[in-house]
Amino acid sequence: MSLNRRGKSQVDEENPYWMSFSDIMSVLLIIFILASVVLIVQLIEIREQLEEQQQEFTEEIQMLRQAEEVRRTILHEAAEELKRRGIQVSVSENDTVLSIPNDILGFETAEFDLGPQYQKTATQIGNVLSDVILRENRVEYIDTVFVEGHTDNRPYQGMMGKGNWGLSAFRAISLWQHWLDVLPEGRRLDSLINQDGHPIFSVSGYAESRSVTEFQDTEEELRANRRIDIRFTIRRPTMEDYREVQDTFVGGSQ
Repeated sequence: MSLNRRGKSQVDEENPYWMSFSDIMSVLLIIFILASVVLIVQLIEIREQLEEQQQEFTEEIQMLRQAEEVRRTILHEAAEELKRRGIQVSVSENDTVLSIPNDILGFETAEFDLGPQYQKTATQIGNVLSDVILRENRVEYIDTVFVEGHTDNRPYQGMMGKGNWGLSAFRAISLWQHWLDVLPEGRRLDSLINQDGHPIFSVSGYAESRSVTEFQDTEEELRANRRIDIRFTIRRPTMEDYREVQDTFVGGSQ
């Protein structure tokens, strides 16, 4: 018995670092397990963040598609209602613009005032626009509606030197001011606000810079370019939204 104890003691004395190495290995194993757990938790958090960002991005895309559908519906409903009232307007091929020919508003050459005989038609257009925009909270999807004046390409030296630019802008302003004067409370277009708290409607003039015909050689071609366009833009995800999603995916994949 004493010999065995002595022999065991000799082995321990010959390997004085054996227990310390075992302890180190145990500690390293524990550290490895803890690090693995932390890594797994971090990977789970990253995956959850990616899934959340992907869900937000998907919702933004769905919102954009819905906004495009709302815009298309507004334009076509407005055109159909005006047609029913005997007022012929057109919708652009990409469903973004309601175009009002000059014949309907009767702006004479080099004139920008809305004639009395055309004011009833102008009022109906304003009322119809108000109706179709206010239905089913559609205004929530709209960013801006531009009332755009356009002229043909014949040179014009009036408007205190502003020429066709001034003429196109003042024609759009005349229509807008008429709507402000005649539309009743609850239908007023200037009361419509977008999600950023800004007025939806805006007025601009483009002179002859956005022609709708390749040439302007005939009276018909000239007449086609004298018009008022009502252009609808919808709310879209901002560049910051896209960058945030991109940064998340790029960062998560590194």
